[in-house]
Amino acid sequence: MGKTGNITWVKVKNRRGKTRLVPERWAYKKRPGPAQKYTSEGKKRRKLPRSPNSVVG
Repeated sequence: MGKTGNITWVKVKNRRGKTRLVPERWAYKKRPGPAQKYTSEGKKRRKLPRSPNSVVG
């Protein structure tokens, strides 16, 4: 079976300074935690900006 696509992975630093791999499309966006999941209007917040310093490459 052949591959239908490929994912480019990017290293991102977390709060403790350790790195983890995320897909390239999530390099400058992050998913909100439970407390930040909804806006004040009640709409679902899907992406938050990630700090450019946390993207290692």
